Amino acid sequence: MSHIIDRRKNDKGKSTGNRQKFLRRVENQIKKAIPDIISQESIKDSSTGGSVKVPVRGLEEPTFHHDPKTGKKQAVRPGNDKYSEGDRVPKPKGGGGGGGRGKGSNSPEVTEDEFTVVLSREEFLKYFFDDLALPNMVKKLMDSTENFEMRRAGYTRDSVPSRLNIKTSYQQSLGRRLALKGVLDKKLALLEEQLSLATDPQLKTELAEEVEKVRRQANTLPFFEDIDLRYNNFERVPIPITSAVMFCIMDVSASMGQHEKDVAKRFFTLLYIFLTRQYKNVELVFIRHHTEAKEVSEEEFFNSRESGGTVVAPSLKLMEQIMRTRYDENWNVYCCQASDGDVWSKQDATECKQLLLENILPVIQYMAYIEISNSPRESDLWQAYNRISDDDSFAIRQVYEPFEIWPVFQGLFRKRSAV
Repeated sequence: MSHIIDRRKNDKGKSTGNRQKFLRRVENQIKKAIPDIISQESIKDSSTGGSVKVPVRGLEEPTFHHDPKTGKKQAVRPGNDKYSEGDRVPKPKGGGGGGGRGKGSNSPEVTEDEFTVVLSREEFLKYFFDDLALPNMVKKLMDSTENFEMRRAGYTRDSVPSRLNIKTSYQQSLGRRLALKGVLDKKLALLEEQLSLATDPQLKTELAEEVEKVRRQANTLPFFEDIDLRYNNFERVPIPITSAVMFCIMDVSASMGQHEKDVAKRFFTLLYIFLTRQYKNVELVFIRHHTEAKEVSEEEFFNSRESGGTVVAPSLKLMEQIMRTRYDENWNVYCCQASDGDVWSKQDATECKQLLLENILPVIQYMAYIEISNSPRESDLWQAYNRISDDDSFAIRQVYEPFEIWPVFQGLFRKRSAV
């Protein structure tokens, strides 16, 4: 694969426009490559930028050229020892075009070179989350989570008369008049001194006229000029009016193998990057559970090795307790739960269903359950959740391989207007 490196200087962003045009051309190829990045790389590393391989087919420019099999041409070839001027050269028969001599030139396999596009962090995340949003944001869309109010922000020289600040304008006027009068008084004193020493009658007349002119200027300085006027300036200041909280519940029981935990962490890492990238005013609550449920820090949520048996209901009870005590009705509440579906008993699955149906779903905006399993048999938890899922307020999905994470994530959080 060829590597083309452009080392030309980009002074003052002269090639930024060309880069944006190029990215728009290969946008579809970049979006198609995102699932491969998620399955092959660390998602946290991807959030800092990445290299996306784009097929060279998407980089071709349309061109016009003459058909070599038709038309008349005149050409001078150096070293010709066969034809003279005016001779008619026969057209080649058949398909035309020569075959290469390299190894595999006659191979029927169709291959395609690759072109690597290196994206910045902002460009990468733009394609990553461009069409995603938290669903059912009933208070106000999180894209506009801020209201604005007008607050004083100094003074400006241009505004409406009703905002004129008289005190500040008078101070500017006083300073201007004092400065000008000082200059004029100094000039007047110099002219009067020259007038007293002058002996030429014509010069005296001219100096006397100049003295009178300067004295008149000093005594008739305008009280206010446009340059003195100062108006109260106001700026729009953002005020948060909508808040959201996301509960992240992860099963870390012994039934969750290393592969299942890795997929769950990848999903929650993707969710974490999405929320912190797209929204300013969102809180995250991390809950890990085995036989016991515990609220943990972000670091412990992703890196702790604690494990145990499997009981799911305590995690939902802990979520409900935190939600009731810490977040009132002004909060938009969301939840994402990841598990392999293995529960202690069917009673545990039934209890989870009742907790969701009676206590949690009526007061939250949206919940997603991700089951990390490739078993053809539906787990007890999946069967219980499947009876109450509707995709509008409670969606359930199944994944097992890392490359399945991105399509599922897109389906759960795609903007409803884009569906």
